[in-house]
Amino acid sequence: MTIRQSIRRVLLSAVTAVTVVPLAVAAGAAPAGAATNQFRGMNWAVLGDNFSTGPLVLHGLSQSDSNATVRAKANALYDDMAAIGVNTVRLPINTHTVGTAWWENYRGAIDAATARGFRVILAYWEDGAASGGRITNLAAWNTMWSRVTYLYGANTNVYFEPMNEPHGYSSAEWRTVAANWMSYHYSAVPARTLIGGTGYSQDLRDICTDSRFNGTLLSFHHYAFFYSAMTYDQFRGHIQTRLGSCASRAVVTEFGAPMSTGLNYADAGSTDNFVRHIRAVTQVMRDNRMGGTYWPALGGKPTGSSGFDYYSMFSLTGSGTNLNLAVRNASGRDRIRYGWGL
Repeated sequence: MTIRQSIRRVLLSAVTAVTVVPLAVAAGAAPAGAATNQFRGMNWAVLGDNFSTGPLVLHGLSQSDSNATVRAKANALYDDMAAIGVNTVRLPINTHTVGTAWWENYRGAIDAATARGFRVILAYWEDGAASGGRITNLAAWNTMWSRVTYLYGANTNVYFEPMNEPHGYSSAEWRTVAANWMSYHYSAVPARTLIGGTGYSQDLRDICTDSRFNGTLLSFHHYAFFYSAMTYDQFRGHIQTRLGSCASRAVVTEFGAPMSTGLNYADAGSTDNFVRHIRAVTQVMRDNRMGGTYWPALGGKPTGSSGFDYYSMFSLTGSGTNLNLAVRNASGRDRIRYGWGL
């Protein structure tokens, strides 16, 4: 999510509605084809967002934490996530984290998750929003991914997403970049690779029909602030259209809405655009037996002077390794669980 998008998501929620043109891969090397609802997840992000030219320090962690401390903190948070049905966490990586001293400690968050049987999606975030949705240093990017796939290529609980929201590339450019990545990083088996849709990962149709990605999973993003306001039915049609014919191997790796403002996501008759959107996304997920990783569990871009992203599902309390998460919106939690098929 970019700075511009964070501003747009507040402004566009009130825009007048417009007319819109209208699966499981088991961990390991099973074919990507039937459904993806084994991914019941959330994003754990940096407070301030993951676009950074420095090391990625997730919300709740400190760069002074040892590997053991990171693992202990992560396990405390994963316990609370698991209590609502989470079994997957999507974590960011970048070229300023992997291969550094901090990386050896950051890996505690990955290893704590896989040790308990969680799936982990490792996704590359570009070097700051100012880089325009493009990889700024291809050599460093490939070096980063070589390290990551060497370490985790044989771990069937770890999945690889070459790039988050590759919006700086045309469709043809991005598909070439992604295909080259797959050829180069052969340790990342296709069935555990998620190729992002075009734009802000918001359209899967070109990826879906490109035979170079037949064996992969697909990463899909959908937010209300991407678009003008819609009815519930318009949102459902729009989401299904953007999935193309590949819903069976798509994971909604980002979707979210305010969780701290008291919205009622159980209200089927709501006229609130965010409520209609979340209800539509989760219905499409459930209808297609699709998995999803909500944005975010914690972290993200603070809203106003609040000190937290108002999309975040949890509030964080505690100190040291004694960390606790509390759900901000029970109806939002329940609707996300509904989308997961629970």
